[in-house]
Amino acid sequence: MPIYKLLAVLLDYPDQELLDHLPEIGAEIGKSPAIDKAEKDALLKLIGHLSNTPLIDLQESYVKTFDLTPEHSLHLTHHLFGDDNDRNRGPALIDLGELYKDYGIQTTTNELPDYLPLILEFAALLEDNEATTFLADANKVLTVLTDNLIKAGSPYAPLLSIVKSRATLTRLAA
Repeated sequence: MPIYKLLAVLLDYPDQELLDHLPEIGAEIGKSPAIDKAEKDALLKLIGHLSNTPLIDLQESYVKTFDLTPEHSLHLTHHLFGDDNDRNRGPALIDLGELYKDYGIQTTTNELPDYLPLILEFAALLEDNEATTFLADANKVLTVLTDNLIKAGSPYAPLLSIVKSRATLTRLAA
């Protein structure tokens, strides 16, 4: 399973299905050569947290973190344009939705196209260099979001750090 798919699954709203698959997800992380040791440690730490926390507590914390705290929103255009009927956010969402369609992706979620787990699902379908280039467009937003989650002490902060570190064009030069 590509790292972006793993990150998408772990950053999405927690449910019983996720908890049921945590052992398999952990095994995938452990055997993936595309995930470095620091990333594996961060991912496995979150899996431990998810495994040892009652589902209702995980869901409550997730909603408080991502849905009720605007600085932590997983809707990336929110950080650029806000939630108001800004003339720029709508076109950005339309452009992103059209990009998915150009790649033959039909979204089956009620989420807006800028929802980070959905973006990561899309990135998982791309070649590595293409995914890096695609995500690099959001690097500044990812940096702000990561910093906000670190300041809040969120267990999800290390996952955003992974996304941010992979969303830089300097990775292509390496």
